[in-house]
Amino acid sequence: MSAPSAWLRLLLQFDVARMQQDSDRFAAADWISHFNTCAYENGWSCLPLRAPGGDARQIMPLDGASYADTPQLARCPYLQQVIGRFECEVGAARLMALAAGAVIREHTDPGTALADGVTRIHIPIHTSPRVLFHIEGQPVHFDAGHAWYMDASCRHAVANHGHAARVHLVLDCTTNDWLRDQFAAAGFVPRPAPRYGVRGIHDGNVHELIASLRRIGAPAAVAEADRLAALCARVTA
Repeated sequence: MSAPSAWLRLLLQFDVARMQQDSDRFAAADWISHFNTCAYENGWSCLPLRAPGGDARQIMPLDGASYADTPQLARCPYLQQVIGRFECEVGAARLMALAAGAVIREHTDPGTALADGVTRIHIPIHTSPRVLFHIEGQPVHFDAGHAWYMDASCRHAVANHGHAARVHLVLDCTTNDWLRDQFAAAGFVPRPAPRYGVRGIHDGNVHELIASLRRIGAPAAVAEADRLAALCARVTA
């Protein structure tokens, strides 16, 4: 049986030179440093192309926000075509730049996997073989011009060991039948649903977590402890 897909190169391809022409239109002042300064070293910045209310200075994710094209996207005719190739709703669309020598520390991003309903897609524009993702400890290079998926609920980090900034177009896509078909065509192997409803909770830590929740004592914590305990009883019966 094949292992579940922690990452996947989709069959969609794009013109790298035309994407670079669009992404290179912007001055340094147009880019916004990523707000999570504890997560990286040496330079990680963002340029919103679709954002809440179309605000080109808004890079914070906002639940329930109405996303719209920013004025920056109007300057990028080919990137408009790239986004238009996705026959699904696209929420946030951003250019993400990782400076030469920069590192994004290992972390997880729950809620951005295909099964979660919001699927994050990376399309490398400027990159080199010295730009590596480390996904569950395994190094992976996302080559330019292709659409790439990573199950961001996995442990992952990124390092740019090259001599120039890495730039990706990153899209948050609403999962639909068209997107599922794209994944199936590329050989996607889905991860099984988490046994306890939340990734990261497993047989090795669930009892400790239940005890911790009961010690907290708050009604919501106790209710979650009861839910996990009932699941434990079912899976071990």
